[in-house]
Amino acid sequence: MRPPPALLHAAAALLFALAGNAAQAGAQQYEPLAASVRAALHEAVSDAVAPMLPIPDAGERAQWLAEMSRRLQKRIPDAAYRNELLTSIHYEATRAGLDPQLVLALIQVESNFRKYAISSAGARGYMQVMPFWLKVMERPDDNLFHLRTNLRYGCTILRHYLDIEKGDLFRALGRYNGSLGKPGYPNLVRTAWEKQWSWQAQRLAANSTTLTPTE
Repeated sequence: MRPPPALLHAAAALLFALAGNAAQAGAQQYEPLAASVRAALHEAVSDAVAPMLPIPDAGERAQWLAEMSRRLQKRIPDAAYRNELLTSIHYEATRAGLDPQLVLALIQVESNFRKYAISSAGARGYMQVMPFWLKVMERPDDNLFHLRTNLRYGCTILRHYLDIEKGDLFRALGRYNGSLGKPGYPNLVRTAWEKQWSWQAQRLAANSTTLTPTE
């Protein structure tokens, strides 16, 4: 007995939607960590302070949000959600000592700003975080599709890789993507950083360690 046409249509639509949410990014590799490193990572993802744009000047805050919102509009039409995402990206990136523009570029390459993207390796969300990190962080109940949770994990992981590689962004990005030593992924992120998300007037909050495209 053949299923009703309406049911077949619905199933096809569901498969298409799931395929559209698949991400083509690589995957971080599991590595045993020292207890002190594991504890530090756990602490880094535990803070739940409400996000805000850490740009001291009110005028520049408004300019940054308006300009980034304009650039992201085609990918995320909902203005309120777009502003929430951008605010969270800037907050989490700065908190981790990263340039928010770099994180925007990484998200573009990893998931193209799809909240529910899943890679063939099982990486999840905006920053394509692998589920094994829940065990590493000792937080098995965290939802990697939650906006703030995904960004917190992704930024913490990239900061961790930068520390391991003593600030070498090329190698840190390779670790993040699971393609250490290969130029393809780092070059994609750097190109998106420079061509799509550069922000010349950017001034970050005091006490943050940042990277810029010229480094």
